[in-house]
Amino acid sequence: MALQDIDQGVENIVSGIDPKSTAILVIDELGSLDGSPLEPVLKAPTLNTAKIARAARAKSIPVIFANDAHIKGLDRELELWGEHGIAGTPEAQTSPELEQQDGDFLIEKRRYSAFFQTGLRLLLDELGVDTLVLCGFDTNICVVHTAADAYFNGFDLIVVSDATGTFLIGDQAEGLEYMNRCYAAKVVDTNTVLELLS
Repeated sequence: MALQDIDQGVENIVSGIDPKSTAILVIDELGSLDGSPLEPVLKAPTLNTAKIARAARAKSIPVIFANDAHIKGLDRELELWGEHGIAGTPEAQTSPELEQQDGDFLIEKRRYSAFFQTGLRLLLDELGVDTLVLCGFDTNICVVHTAADAYFNGFDLIVVSDATGTFLIGDQAEGLEYMNRCYAAKVVDTNTVLELLS
């Protein structure tokens, strides 16, 4: 299925988004991409996320960063994917392109899902959020697992097709379709989100 086939357009979601109950959740957009082998794959989605974050802040919509903060030599997923996102290292910090602000929120996570044994659910409840706009990486790992937990916890989901990216496993379009079909996620592009936030 092509991305344009699952992009549902602003007309289908504009009635379902309320700035007072929406948050932007950015998953594992970490470290500087300049000169990285992943720059060709992840730079454009990161810059799209930056646009969304700026627009959200202008409307007082919370921007939440869910960042890997692994414990070296301990966390299970390091056995699968190698050492990455070690707590306290530059590679575990929010990407500088996203210009994290003092008013943003940061959730550190040690597993794929931003909900698993973190304070995210409490934060969302305290903010009065019932709709999440998901951006981030890897679409088929941390984004999809976060989407699953969000759906199980009753949140409405919007996934931004060109502010997410796949580089470890699977196909981007298949991952987006999976979240659309299994978790009722509305899949739209950055321009649609910006229109919703304008």
